[in-house]
Amino acid sequence: MDATALKKKIFLALLATPVILGIFLFGPAGTLDYWQAWVYIAILVVPASFVVLYFLKKDPAFLERRMRTKESEARQGLIIKVSALMFIIAFLIPGFDYRFGWSLVPHEISIVADVFVFLGYLLIFLVFRENGYAGRTVQVDKGQRVISTGPYSVVRHPMYVGTLVMYMATPIALGSYVAVPAFILLIPVIVLRILNEEEVLRRDLPGYVEYCRKTRYRLIPFIW
Repeated sequence: MDATALKKKIFLALLATPVILGIFLFGPAGTLDYWQAWVYIAILVVPASFVVLYFLKKDPAFLERRMRTKESEARQGLIIKVSALMFIIAFLIPGFDYRFGWSLVPHEISIVADVFVFLGYLLIFLVFRENGYAGRTVQVDKGQRVISTGPYSVVRHPMYVGTLVMYMATPIALGSYVAVPAFILLIPVIVLRILNEEEVLRRDLPGYVEYCRKTRYRLIPFIW
């Protein structure tokens, strides 16, 4: 993909993100007067814009890899389809919660949750900067090597740590206790993705088996 086409594709993705989130959140809420949703969208979109500018300058090939969405592994394709459905359901609930007043989350608690959403995204950025092969799909590219530095020296899948922090903080950031179980259900989906991803990496990435022996924990130190 040439540089112009890549920039166009990324710009459209950045433009689509707040629109899609807005539909999922403001639609069920039945109003635009939903400050938690506005803050949440800003926390995702504004840092993402700076991250894109950073990688356009430092490593555009990484952004091209992140734009790939077609899974070559059949099991991963199924996991992605299931997770997409669960993701949509999870993001619809807070808006309905706001409309019907099911939860009474103090504003300060939502703001604290917003901080965790940002910290989760910050960790994901650090992972991206450490590993230029952290693609959206599960595959091993030509020339790819094992990364064992930075956050990868602590756990084998630090990107998913950041993702989980964001997901678990999201319903509270959006002012919804009712949506918490829906987001918790995303955990086993991520676990399944990790297990399949490791099968692929053990099979196709030289040195990954040795890395697993050195870095024992996948997601949470001393637990798993």
